[in-house]
Amino acid sequence: MSKFVETTYTNKKSILKFPDHYVNLTVTVSDAGIVANADGKKIVPAGTIIGGGFLASESVAAVKKNGTGAEGVLFNDVDVTYGPASGAAMIHGFVALNKLPEAPTADAIVALKQITFLK
Repeated sequence: MSKFVETTYTNKKSILKFPDHYVNLTVTVSDAGIVANADGKKIVPAGTIIGGGFLASESVAAVKKNGTGAEGVLFNDVDVTYGPASGAAMIHGFVALNKLPEAPTADAIVALKQITFLK
């Protein structure tokens, strides 16, 4: 028995304010606590604040809703429908606030010292 997955591709959403100045790290994004959308997909959107110790070790990056433990901003959408998946964490750069799924908390802004959030 074969398994087929139909995927619809759209244009990549950019969270950058200045596209020529940023630094990303490769991370594994956790699927913990991610709720499936109407299509049954678990998507962690670009611009989500993430953390979990990935700067100090090779641990899995987790969504940080309140900003505590924030280490980066997810650079692209990541599909975690079938479990943890690879993604990119922005650790330095300029992010456009109007392109984020939700505004970062004050704690996240303080924790992300090398990321500047601009209107």
